[in-house]
Amino acid sequence: MLNVAVIGSGTMGNGIAHVFAQHGFPVALIDINQPALDKGLATIGKNLDRQVVKGSLTDADKTAILGRLTTYTSIAEGVKSADLVVEAATENVELKLNIFRELDQYAPADAILASNTSSISITKIAAVTKRPEKVIGMHFMNPVPVMKLVEVIRGYATSDEVTQRIMELSRQLGKTPTEVNDYPGFVANRILVPMINEAIYSLYDGVAGVEEIDTVMKLGMAHPMGPLQLADFIGLDVCLAILRVLHEGLGNQKYAPCPLLVNMVTAGRLGVKSGEGFYSWTHGTKDLVLAERFRK
Repeated sequence: MLNVAVIGSGTMGNGIAHVFAQHGFPVALIDINQPALDKGLATIGKNLDRQVVKGSLTDADKTAILGRLTTYTSIAEGVKSADLVVEAATENVELKLNIFRELDQYAPADAILASNTSSISITKIAAVTKRPEKVIGMHFMNPVPVMKLVEVIRGYATSDEVTQRIMELSRQLGKTPTEVNDYPGFVANRILVPMINEAIYSLYDGVAGVEEIDTVMKLGMAHPMGPLQLADFIGLDVCLAILRVLHEGLGNQKYAPCPLLVNMVTAGRLGVKSGEGFYSWTHGTKDLVLAERFRK
């Protein structure tokens, strides 16, 4: 049985751990402190409860899935028996490089090291390890238990064998893997995030309001969620980080982040995670409520 370690118990990390455990894999879930891990486990429990209510899992299934999860606050302890490590830490280059240095030191020599990064170069990450051929991108979509895509990113040195193993493993998780090469933003965010940035520019330039922009994209382009609502859901800080990777990596001014986005992140208006972005998220209902700043 493949032993899996997941670094980070936040939104993406707990979702990735959930999916692996649901499909029978023992999972070591690793974070910097126990309260963060407890919060991640609680989220997994709530999401499993939803599956039980829908009838896709039984109570016995839920108990078995949770039983496959073990928590650690030490990378060294958590990855010592891992066959696959999936890093799902914050989208910060230096943080990820430091984590991969540790993983290279403590994970077994034959372990595959994967990153859930949404934009940072896999080649750059792999370069800080002594096993670049075993480093790969495994970009899950949010919410992980629901979304079918896994964007599998080959670094410059990633081996064919490792790529095929991750493609097959993704299928075992009930996902649809899509192989892409290692260029800034890969495919998903090279297309998605500039669209979000353009929507923010449209608001910034006074073309239309928040609701109007989102309505056009939902009803006119059949998007399930408008780009400004989606930006809130992703996190405006994450959108900004990805745009900066695109801007720096591709050197094209069209990827420059909108000043409104920069100001909102600087002010701590990050979307759902902070309670306010383009919409307010503190009112306790599923109704969309504009943030006060954007009300007419």
